[in-house]
Amino acid sequence: MTEVSSLTGRLLVAAPALADPNFDRAVVLLLDHDEEGSLGVVLNRPTPVGVADILASWAGLTGEPDVVFQGGPVSLDSALGVAVIPGSEGPLGWRRVYGAIGLVDLEAPPELLAAALGSLRIFAGYAGWGPGQLEAELSEGAWYVVESEPGDVSSPRPESLWRAVLRRQRSELAMVATYPDDPSLN
Repeated sequence: MTEVSSLTGRLLVAAPALADPNFDRAVVLLLDHDEEGSLGVVLNRPTPVGVADILASWAGLTGEPDVVFQGGPVSLDSALGVAVIPGSEGPLGWRRVYGAIGLVDLEAPPELLAAALGSLRIFAGYAGWGPGQLEAELSEGAWYVVESEPGDVSSPRPESLWRAVLRRQRSELAMVATYPDDPSLN
């Protein structure tokens, strides 16, 4: 078996040709990636459901838009909290994933984390890949792998995140940001 180099903490940016509607122009933050598979959340899929509607105690701590995001097509009935907490020490109820980005224990009392939170997003469901599945999609050119920034988790304009992430790349990848929504209209 070939060794898998971890992509944890990086972003998967959907290539324009990716045909799966679950991931059309998606920006996925990888929370775990190893030889057993990969797990991430789609950062740019806000839903109309307010955080207060499902997790009232956490509602005052999330940024704008104050809605639940669809993290992916798997386990839509489960919730994940992803937070940015600056500094080297994180509070109880938070587990560092990469840099300042980590997972929040949504069963913990929110007041344990409130003072330390830089930002918080709540996701319904997640994106998951079995062993070797993501690597196969990468070799097919379905995704671009780029570095994440802590602000990606809490972008106040998630609908423009796909273009923004591509635009900041220092390569020809920045030009992909200009790819039209519907090439047939050109």
